[in-house]
Amino acid sequence: MNIVYKSEPERGRKWAALLADLVPGASFRQWPEVGNADEVEYLVAWQPPENIMQQFPNLKVLFSVGAGADQFDYASLPPSLPVVRMIEPGLTQGMVEYVTFAVLGLHRDMPRYLHQQREAVWQAHSMRSAADCRIGVMGLGNLGEAVLKPLVAMGFDCGGWNRSPRNLPGVRCWTGEEQLGEFLARTDILICLLPLTASTEGILNADLFRQLPRGASLIQVGRGPQLDHDALLGALDEKHLSAAVIDVTVPEPLPAGHRFWQHPQIWLTPHIASQTQPESAVVALLENIRRFERGETMVGLVDREKGY
Repeated sequence: MNIVYKSEPERGRKWAALLADLVPGASFRQWPEVGNADEVEYLVAWQPPENIMQQFPNLKVLFSVGAGADQFDYASLPPSLPVVRMIEPGLTQGMVEYVTFAVLGLHRDMPRYLHQQREAVWQAHSMRSAADCRIGVMGLGNLGEAVLKPLVAMGFDCGGWNRSPRNLPGVRCWTGEEQLGEFLARTDILICLLPLTASTEGILNADLFRQLPRGASLIQVGRGPQLDHDALLGALDEKHLSAAVIDVTVPEPLPAGHRFWQHPQIWLTPHIASQTQPESAVVALLENIRRFERGETMVGLVDREKGY
């Protein structure tokens, strides 16, 4: 197999070493040193080069190095070229850890206590049980299902919303636009894990925030273009929302004067909720290549009609 990697160089060097151990005969090169471009069969990238089929005329599969695949310009890709997003245990575990941390932080009022610390205020506030805190996850794919499992185990009242019907243990599920309002009305901590599509761009807007209970909070770990920054700031300033944990934005990084940096009710992290782990990602890549070569469906194959 002949693989080209076009992403973060240091991580690529780890991929190269791991691949050499697992498949000694494989050819693995890092962009822009691609060797004979006619021999390249598989491209792993966050942003592929322009004119991809002119660059690699015998390319068989385009793999995203991350969980998202909305960064690709599908109009420039041949309809017959399979596009596969990364689904691997290390990436999933990272998201589970981040969302669990964020939920517990919001549930136990940590943004308020951190603000009090900065103001030298020693004041306790009442707390509620996990059973009285209603979690709502938008997007019940692999990551959505994974983050809900520990929250169910901790006793939170868990719900989820998805475009298509889902049935998850311990989770009440809502489906489609007609049930979105009912889902939002019962959600105290909203977690966005939706893929970016035409229908989800800008979905976290003023109208959506108004449908949440007063005092609700947001965890945004989906995609940057889904969040209306002004709408979130307005909801926080009006105290309709109490806090937000934001990991993805547009642009990245935010400009120096952006209000998210200093807002006392916002925790801002630099797109680190979940990162592909080389050890498990290389194994997942190789398994998908084997699936492709056996004529089987690859894990994470993008449905271009759906956009994910």
